Amino acid sequence: MTHGRVNPAHTLDQQGISGLGSVYYNLLEPALMQAAVERGEGRIGKGGTFLVSTGQFTGRSPNDKFVVRTPEVEDHIWWDNNAPMAPDAFDRLYADMLEHMKGGDYYVQDLFGGADEEHRLDVRVVSELAWHNLFIRHLLRRPDAEELSSFVPEFTIINCPSFKADPARHGCASETVIALNFEKKLILIGNTEYAGENKKSVFTLLNYILPGKGVMAMHCSANHAIGDPDDSAVFFGLSGTGKTTLSADPSRTLIGDDEHGWSDNGIFNFEGGCYAKTINLREEAEPEIYATTQKFSTVIENMVYDEDTLELDFDDDSLTANMRCAYPIEMISNASSTGKGGAPKNIVMLTCDAFGVLPPIARLTPAQAMYHFLSGFTAKVAGTERGVTEPTPTFSTCFGAPFMPRRPEVYGDLLRQKIAEHGATCWLVNTGWTGGAFGTGSRMPIHATRSLLTAALDGSLNEGEFRKDPNFGFDVPIHCRDVADLLLDPRRTWDNPESYDRQAQRLVDMFADNFAQYVDHIDDDVKAAAI
Repeated sequence: MTHGRVNPAHTLDQQGISGLGSVYYNLLEPALMQAAVERGEGRIGKGGTFLVSTGQFTGRSPNDKFVVRTPEVEDHIWWDNNAPMAPDAFDRLYADMLEHMKGGDYYVQDLFGGADEEHRLDVRVVSELAWHNLFIRHLLRRPDAEELSSFVPEFTIINCPSFKADPARHGCASETVIALNFEKKLILIGNTEYAGENKKSVFTLLNYILPGKGVMAMHCSANHAIGDPDDSAVFFGLSGTGKTTLSADPSRTLIGDDEHGWSDNGIFNFEGGCYAKTINLREEAEPEIYATTQKFSTVIENMVYDEDTLELDFDDDSLTANMRCAYPIEMISNASSTGKGGAPKNIVMLTCDAFGVLPPIARLTPAQAMYHFLSGFTAKVAGTERGVTEPTPTFSTCFGAPFMPRRPEVYGDLLRQKIAEHGATCWLVNTGWTGGAFGTGSRMPIHATRSLLTAALDGSLNEGEFRKDPNFGFDVPIHCRDVADLLLDPRRTWDNPESYDRQAQRLVDMFADNFAQYVDHIDDDVKAAAI
């Protein structure tokens, strides 16, 4: 039984997905929430939010993600970073999943990945859970009624949490699986209710497809000056480094908080919504994001709440430190209506330094920018991935290695070309620790980071005096309005400067050891920028 609006020439039956129970196409938010409640998937919260727990999986499962090794992609995939799956194993996985789905009710959203019409991807998401359909409807871009009537999916994602894979039969690592098949234009997700797998699967697709068209795919947030889309900025960073928080600046227009492309037309948001971490969220610090936690249809994922009053507890991480809310971007009052901006004037690379060594901000040359982009140094923060319970130093190339199907140099070269063409100023911003390492120092004050970024984006910081950092060679400002000079020199924030020196040398050595893998693939000026 088919319900909802769909192109009649491209139903699931036409795709060979048959024998299901009722199929609900492109339901709107109220209908999806009603279905999710009736099915016992969660409950309605304050303001009409949807409260849900994802059970065992409260973060991504990167070790369960696979790319099918077909001739089409064989020479283009970074296999050191992407686990291969044999085509025949995928075929068995797909057949077994379709058999498992027979007789069940499913929810379908036809959506766009990308605000730039020239480069967007038409994606169909088939969900066993109604709330997953609500989530992905928020996170991708929504066609209008006319576009739905002629919608033809290029890629299809099937998400079936009740399906358990068989590692021996399906060539995977566990009962949980995320399998991407670029040749058959299919993604299969099984045995995890964590909704973030849906959006990151689309991001991985775009990270493969767009560079082949000369378009830079970026794990970043973006904003632009109010009334001036050409004065834009992008903020690279892994989850937990502050992309969502720092781009949601009331003095600027938000383009998007996590995933963007950079084409000849400028930058564009891949998504139509935001997926913000809510641990320790405070109304006074982040009023716009906080307000979404009491707005109709916002998905509140893995947050503890009072069973009687439905009040959310933003400090209780007993379910996970990766508690989140998902909402359409228009809930942010200063969000862009187009999801587009000009080529960025400023490029910000966010890092969460658990060593307490890096300054709160540094200016990079283009070669240094490529060096730090390829290095992708940060700390994985608690909860973002399964098993991470405290900040863990890591190097995640391009600030998004888990989502990069191609070799890092592909993205690095594209970024370098774009910087050279448009003359963007590049900054490295540490939102991690100061005054000592994790466990001794304290987290970088958010007000200081905001003040530094404001000065960087309005150009005033660039006009001030800088010193050369003795460890990394980049330029560090000596003064910034509303920021204590002491904070700008991390060595002075430590009780024992000699301890800082030892810690800095340790980090320098880690950078050098990590970067050795890229030396054979980069130009001499980037090698010279290496530590």
